[in-house]
Amino acid sequence: MDTLELIELIEKGEDSQTQFKERFDSIDSLAAEICAFSNSNGGNILAGVSDDSEINGLSKEEVQRLNQWVSNACSQKIDPQVNVTTQNIKYADKIVVVVKIPMGTNKPYMANGKDIWVKIGSDKRRAKREEIQRLLQSSGNLYADEMPVDATNFSDLDINLFKSFYEHRTGEKFDEIKIPLEKILANLKLMSKEKLTLAGLLVFGKNPEEKKTQFILKAVSFYGNSPAGNEYRDSRDINGNISMIFAAALAFLVNNLRKIQKDQPFNTIGILEIPRIALEEALINAIVHRDYFLSSNIRIFIFDNRVEIISPGTLPNTVNVESMKMGIHIERNPILVSLLRDIKDIPYRGIGTGVQRILHECKNAGIKLDFIDERDAEQFKVVFYRPL
Repeated sequence: MDTLELIELIEKGEDSQTQFKERFDSIDSLAAEICAFSNSNGGNILAGVSDDSEINGLSKEEVQRLNQWVSNACSQKIDPQVNVTTQNIKYADKIVVVVKIPMGTNKPYMANGKDIWVKIGSDKRRAKREEIQRLLQSSGNLYADEMPVDATNFSDLDINLFKSFYEHRTGEKFDEIKIPLEKILANLKLMSKEKLTLAGLLVFGKNPEEKKTQFILKAVSFYGNSPAGNEYRDSRDINGNISMIFAAALAFLVNNLRKIQKDQPFNTIGILEIPRIALEEALINAIVHRDYFLSSNIRIFIFDNRVEIISPGTLPNTVNVESMKMGIHIERNPILVSLLRDIKDIPYRGIGTGVQRILHECKNAGIKLDFIDERDAEQFKVVFYRPL
């Protein structure tokens, strides 16, 4: 970072990835700030800059002390250890120390032997239980879909649905199984501690929405181009197991989008304005790869000029939009991934080609689209722009 880049960063003000600090009074407070950035999306601490964006600078002795504190905090005060860089930048006759902290890949990080901090806007706070679970998830140490769901038991399982799945996957007759059914369910991570896991409930549960109302899919077709409007053409709360949600959500999209004539004969139905395959892929990806530690709904919004499929949770660690387009993916819900490959009528392959298929279909159809990773809002959007 050079002086001009420093000035530009200061002019933008503080946010979730930039913090101003006139000076640090203790190594413990420094460790807490580094911990919060590491547990979030990384960022920069500008030491020597006041809250009102004034560059006051640090003395030579303060610069030396801060650099030593950074080294000691990262190796002794934060667990697991983190690697950050510092840069001393001169502005006029003043020195600003930029502490650059990468997004952590081994979350959660604990500061001073007791606190797990996360960034909330330009501030920080101690992580709540659900946030700690999501931090563990981001490092591959915990998966939401394998967690047992309270107030569930064997009676909540749709045996006929599981029977169909088992016979389709194994080619064996369900009634000829010699292994106890409870053992099979446990081996597949569909049950744990005599409760259905989240994967078991979502894929084979009789009425998943009764136990997990936050996982109902919300679908709305609006008049105009803003979700702030009070009028809409169609609105549905879609519930049931994953197969039912997928089928009903796809039907909502198909029913609320136009059919257009291209090279078809005059009396034919026409082609869906946005390729059906692209919609299927975006929808199943939202269901399979959403963050189930977030108590939020998948949403489908249809506007006059676009379609948005919104999935709770941002892209996992080390994945960004560009790498995702290249087929790089991390399985946030590996049990769901393993199950849906063998669920009838679910077009999911689990090999990382879904996004490339969306891009291919939309390119051929002349449809513009965006993938938007909204980290502050903790959601991921696929936006299809409707042809005029």
